[in-house]
Amino acid sequence: MCGIVGYIGSRDAWPIVLKGLKRLEYRGYDSAGIAVMDSFSQKIYKKAGKVNVLEDFAKELDCSGNVGMGHTRWATHGHPSDRNSHPHSSNSGNLSIIHNGIIENYATLKEELLNRGHQFASETDTEVLIHLIEEIQSIEGTDLLESIRLALNEVVGAYAIVVMDKNQPDRLYVARKGSPLVIGVGNGEHFVASDATPIIEYTKNVIYLNDNEIAVINKDELLIKRLDNVIQTPTIQELNMKLEMLEKGGYEHFMLKEIFEQPRSIRDCMRGRIYPELGKVQLGGIKEFANKLKNIDRIIIVACGTSWHAGLVGEYLIEDYARIPVEVEYASEFRYRNPIITEKDVVIAISQSGETADTMAAIEMAKDKGATIFGICNVAGASIPRISDAGVYTHAGPEIGVASTKAFTAQVTVLTLIAFYMAQQRGTLGTAELTELLTALDEIPDKVSLALESNELIKYIATEIKDATNCLFLGRGCGFPVALEGALKLKEISYIHAEGYPAAEIKHGPIALIDEQMPVIFIATKNSSYEKVISNIQEVKARKGIVIAIVTKGDRKVKDMVDYVIEIPDANETFLPLLATIPLQLLSYHIAVMRGCNVDQPRNLAKSVTVE
Repeated sequence: MCGIVGYIGSRDAWPIVLKGLKRLEYRGYDSAGIAVMDSFSQKIYKKAGKVNVLEDFAKELDCSGNVGMGHTRWATHGHPSDRNSHPHSSNSGNLSIIHNGIIENYATLKEELLNRGHQFASETDTEVLIHLIEEIQSIEGTDLLESIRLALNEVVGAYAIVVMDKNQPDRLYVARKGSPLVIGVGNGEHFVASDATPIIEYTKNVIYLNDNEIAVINKDELLIKRLDNVIQTPTIQELNMKLEMLEKGGYEHFMLKEIFEQPRSIRDCMRGRIYPELGKVQLGGIKEFANKLKNIDRIIIVACGTSWHAGLVGEYLIEDYARIPVEVEYASEFRYRNPIITEKDVVIAISQSGETADTMAAIEMAKDKGATIFGICNVAGASIPRISDAGVYTHAGPEIGVASTKAFTAQVTVLTLIAFYMAQQRGTLGTAELTELLTALDEIPDKVSLALESNELIKYIATEIKDATNCLFLGRGCGFPVALEGALKLKEISYIHAEGYPAAEIKHGPIALIDEQMPVIFIATKNSSYEKVISNIQEVKARKGIVIAIVTKGDRKVKDMVDYVIEIPDANETFLPLLATIPLQLLSYHIAVMRGCNVDQPRNLAKSVTVE
């Protein structure tokens, strides 16, 4: 979950690495550190806190050098502190390392190294790895590349690493397993990063390092080997990303920018995939499996967090339209069960980053059991798309805010398209009905724009409930996953305890919590469960709860019985999640801002969960 940046070339490394860390701070912001090296020395500066703390600390220090590596940390082993910050050095101080991931057998390795006289300066698993590399180099007499390879064959866990040797000021060593790492190829220079965001400013040519690969890099060339010592021929890919997508564009926070980008991101997700006038959906990423989809027994959706909520929406839509049984599983639980999976199952893995560790482990297990794997991902070249049999990119563009917004609606859009595509292949939807649905779907981006026009009203409602300590979100049908997602957004950025429930379930426990201090947000649009939701609203009002309702534009019935209403455009209830989610995102955002929370970088969280 940590962020890694490296540079080797003819430029001054410090500003490149520092700017890269700022771009990657969404991956972790407990501490930051940079090592720079020239022909004469290696300098390491690191501080607990965000990247700007490191920047201020090093302003008057010597940061010169044409080789550098930096790290922004999400703490696992050892609390956030200066000494636990990366980079970490070997026993002699000649080698240094930055690391994203977890070395699971670090305690055993550390005990062995302590017995051999090693002394450790931190509590981290990372420091153990660099000590191990140096120990192997000393005992075996091998060069550094071979010593790293031998050491990585001894460790258990996940890693993306960059290693520096002060005696080799013209190269960097990098390796990965289970944690992302990309190499940027420039003119007489190379870049290394956890993802492409720090690289795009300098080059569009990248190499995605594969699991169990090591590379030695100098400014003009690189060599890649597998852990079994076989040399690899790298494939250079071109990035499809614009630099301005990584900037705030005049918005106060990335999260707000990304909320307002959703008309565009949903449109981009559908572009070239729907043909309303023909009543046709075209998904090139899964086209070769069209015949298989006619005969599958079941779909299993695996995901975590917001992506899991999108999967629940997918369950409703796929079962409704394609008439295929769907199960939605937390990847973190699924991987530790012994599920019954066959060759007639399709597993759909959903991950914004495409690097979520639990989701990757789940699909690898499912693949071993013979299932076909479809990936839904936002990041081209990420691990999940590469290990999936097929899949669909969401094309949402970079999402910098830690709390997912446009990623969620893009995932729901893709799942909607998959539901319609499967129904098309299986003949459960006729052309006329599909034409009607696709025509309505094509109008959704414009309706999202209309939903965003409630921003000022939502800001006012936020002032009224910002001091609440608890909150309930309730919905039925597709409104239930929307309620879950609304609750998650509020709790993760404002730190207010919030829970999402099926509306009818409040009678089975949560209603005991309701009093005049409790805000209750209902998804109460006009759909097949409208009258039932109204009954649930009355139950809450009878107990003096503060009710905020998301309603269909023009609704008077609900408005007359609740405290606040937020209107969204009328639409087929199939598309409810794409519209009702918008005001909940804005409500959470404004509450968090009013409470003085760091909206883009909420405490204890990171964007890409690449560790268990």
